[in-house]
Amino acid sequence: MRKPGRKQRPSAEDRALWETVSKDIAPLKRRPKSSVAPTEPPPTVPKSTTGSKANAAQPVTPSRRPNPPDPPRLAPLDRRTRTRIAKGAVAIDGRIDLHGLTQASAHQRLRRFLEESQAAGAKLVLVITGKGRQDETRPMGEERGVLRRSVPSWLGSAELRGYIIGYEAAGRTHGGEGALYVRIRSRRKAG
Repeated sequence: MRKPGRKQRPSAEDRALWETVSKDIAPLKRRPKSSVAPTEPPPTVPKSTTGSKANAAQPVTPSRRPNPPDPPRLAPLDRRTRTRIAKGAVAIDGRIDLHGLTQASAHQRLRRFLEESQAAGAKLVLVITGKGRQDETRPMGEERGVLRRSVPSWLGSAELRGYIIGYEAAGRTHGGEGALYVRIRSRRKAG
């Protein structure tokens, strides 16, 4: 038995095993030292002459702007509400038709429409994007249904999420794939 505090020497068998294992080992490459100077601690405010603990030296930290809050998450319509809207049991408070507009113009009009709808206290609006051209006479490189694809990404953007609760593809009676039901977020009271 070994006494505590004393080192035991390896046996001849252990040394032979270590030599066999260590002959295939290559040393690790050293990382170059960083040329960046070590960071200095933040400056401290000198202690006051009154000696109170409340006025003790506190590190001065640069003020940072707080990150803006995350925009609210979007919530899909539940099946029952969607069915009631499609049957006309729930009123649509407004509608906007973006057919034939350029993306820039459509985006601007959609934003303004959502602002106005929210200000008017609307709960549900219909955004008509159209399904895109059905014919093959469109110019080379022009995609079919650009607004149909773009409007959902605009609605999901942080810019417009403050105006809406969620959106869904409209029922067949309101345009199907070429339109969206958009639920408007109620306006927050100021003060």
